[in-house]
Amino acid sequence: MDAGSQRVLQYLTEVEEAAEDVLTTKQQIVDLDMKRNRNREALSALKHDMADTEKVKVCFGNMFLKFPKSKAREMIQKDQEQLDKEISDLRRSLKAKVNSLNEMQGNPELRGYNLSPLSTEELKAINSLLRR
Repeated sequence: MDAGSQRVLQYLTEVEEAAEDVLTTKQQIVDLDMKRNRNREALSALKHDMADTEKVKVCFGNMFLKFPKSKAREMIQKDQEQLDKEISDLRRSLKAKVNSLNEMQGNPELRGYNLSPLSTEELKAINSLLRR
């Protein structure tokens, strides 16, 4: 192969790897979100279905263990916090990966893609200004 063909092949390989990385990150987000939803359902079931003094069975891998309801709820809440953190980190990295992929392909950077929601303090400040 000549140098031009080699460069084109190298470029296509890099773009394909970047696109695969974006798709992998998106799938990780979906998988973690599904787990987060199952945890949310479990927390809701623990809140409504049983007395606080009862023990519940929790699945760890391929075995079930009995835990006090409060301990099980605490463990699930910690898992929820960890999942939220992982998902937000993946979403942040996904934005950078998508921008990198667009740059490789020669597409313009997505406008408004790097927006972040208002914090509760910012929202309260805006609401107080609007009420005046």
